[in-house]
Amino acid sequence: MTTHQPDFTDLGVPFPLVEALTRAGKTSAFPIQADTLPDTLAGRDVLGRGRTGSGKTLAFSIPMVARLGTRLAGGAARPKRPLGLVLAPTRELATQIDAVIAPLAKAYGLTTATIFGGVSQTRQVAALGAGVDIIVACPGRLEDLMKQGHVHLDAVEITVLDEADHMADLGFLPGVTRIMSATPQDGQRLLFSATLDNGVDKLVKRFLHDPRLHEVDEIDAPPVAMTHHVFTAVDSGVKKQVVRALASGTGRRILFMRTKHTAKRLAKDLTASGIPAVDLHGNLSQGQRDRNLAAFADGSVRVLVATDVAARGVHVDDVELVIHVDPPTEHKAYLHRSGRTARAGAAGDVVTLVLPEQERDVASMMRKAGIHAQPQRVTPTAEPVAALVGEVAAYVAPAATATAPSQQRSTPRGAPRAKTQEGSGSASARGTRRPRRGGGGRSRTGQTWSTSSR
Repeated sequence: MTTHQPDFTDLGVPFPLVEALTRAGKTSAFPIQADTLPDTLAGRDVLGRGRTGSGKTLAFSIPMVARLGTRLAGGAARPKRPLGLVLAPTRELATQIDAVIAPLAKAYGLTTATIFGGVSQTRQVAALGAGVDIIVACPGRLEDLMKQGHVHLDAVEITVLDEADHMADLGFLPGVTRIMSATPQDGQRLLFSATLDNGVDKLVKRFLHDPRLHEVDEIDAPPVAMTHHVFTAVDSGVKKQVVRALASGTGRRILFMRTKHTAKRLAKDLTASGIPAVDLHGNLSQGQRDRNLAAFADGSVRVLVATDVAARGVHVDDVELVIHVDPPTEHKAYLHRSGRTARAGAAGDVVTLVLPEQERDVASMMRKAGIHAQPQRVTPTAEPVAALVGEVAAYVAPAATATAPSQQRSTPRGAPRAKTQEGSGSASARGTRRPRRGGGGRSRTGQTWSTSSR
């Protein structure tokens, strides 16, 4: 039995935004959007609780743009005084929220900008000085710009705090408190969080006025479309071979590692073995993060090797497989990592790779996460592994030098393999250079690759 999903017009979304959503292929609302929109569009404060991938970004982007573009419109944007503020815990999440809001804002002639550290503040200061309507910001850089006098929050009509529990985990709540205190007391506040622990409840009590609470699904329950597998390898050598096999399919997949060093090394090893991969971790500059994430999002690279920096805030459609190469030690980390797949109603698989000495700890962690998966002893050619690999992607020869992709030649490895299928997603980071599509690409390290001929 299928549940009817209301369309956005029925929920009171203005026609210009309905048109923009339709162009993006979004015609019906997810549960958290359907539940919250009547209240948020009416200007009420809302506390939204829903797991990752439930559609929270649109749930607050639509009412923010609808209200700022119509009822709260105040003419041209004023220098240094935005009307809308979204606080996010990470640069990646801020970039992706902006990618959702910007097309909607354009429907009303509103402008947006991202504010975060790790990059020069020059462009951010210039955007604020020219006048921007909505800013999507990380707390640290925003406070810096406030102290320097580059931005004032006294004109903010709507404030959104996204992933509040992750803010708490990262120690950002004191800064968030100072920022929200700088916004008008009578402004609309929307807070979205998976949990209300670690001080998030104090934010709710202090800043939200008679909030409407909306909860969608059990917060710590895995999506029903997500299938979990526990694969046990007899030793690290077999595990390495299983990882390579699981990474060799044609669909997008994310491999999680515990440390920055091992993530970088695995991405390099996979690329060297004919499976182009990019890494994502805290040692990369913002430009490197943007380029690697854009390559993964637009399908020119299908494998992302990441630390927990990607466990939240990396929203890429059609990730069919998440692999815990290094199992997390904490069940919340498991759920957030796993939440990169089976998003927005799609199906996905999650694999946890376990060595014999890790079995007891992983079993305990899985119980706390509410996951029931029977461990299976596997090899690289085992049927459960092959079923998740599916169609094997074409071998892609790594080039020794940075030659143009059109000048490279690659030799097939072993038997003929299927032609690479590129994903249809779009780059999430606005204004970043997208890797060339088709014949090849360039990795963060300057390595180039080309798809083998038929």
